Amino acid sequence: MDPVLCSITDAARMLGIGRTKAYELIDEGSLATITIGTRRLVKVDSIKRLAEGPVTRDAA
Repeated sequence: MDPVLCSITDAARMLGIGRTKAYELIDEGSLATITIGTRRLVKVDSIKRLAEGPVTRDAA
């Protein structure tokens, strides 16, 4: 069974971003989280959705 939740630190690592940017993405609703006890965990499916988002063209 694949994990469905991960820590914010792990989510940031998977996306190749810092924790501060991960919190910004959470605040804007791009990453979904749930709280269990005192832990705030990121839903892995929201990480995948973000990573599969719209493709942008690099400026030439």
